Amino acid sequence: MEMPIADRLEKQRTLRDWLRWQLDQAERTIRELEAQQEQERRRREVARREMSWKVLPSRAVEGHPVLHRGNCSIAKNMPSLLSKEEVRMAFEEFPGLEMCELCAPWGSLGIDKPPPRQGPSGGKPLLQR
Repeated sequence: MEMPIADRLEKQRTLRDWLRWQLDQAERTIRELEAQQEQERRRREVARREMSWKVLPSRAVEGHPVLHRGNCSIAKNMPSLLSKEEVRMAFEEFPGLEMCELCAPWGSLGIDKPPPRQGPSGGKPLLQR
């Protein structure tokens, strides 16, 4: 015997309401997972910047390029990040390469703080191999 129309209609409405609730739950879970994924992406980017470096060209004709950590606020507009090997090559290419006093890149390179420069002939720090 077939169920009365009113009962069938009530069951279908109940099913619809339950499916809406399920959809809301799935959408909330998706939003939470997307937010977690974005936070993880940001953390990886911060870590990558912290373990990278940037070289800013000299602002003065007689000046020297300056090495910064990848997350240094002074070098924030420089797009390219350098690896440790690229920093070694930069020291070879630019013997007068200076290091930023604000972000202290020598620490992340595993070298001692360079002595203060004394004019254009000041010494440069040596990278440890």
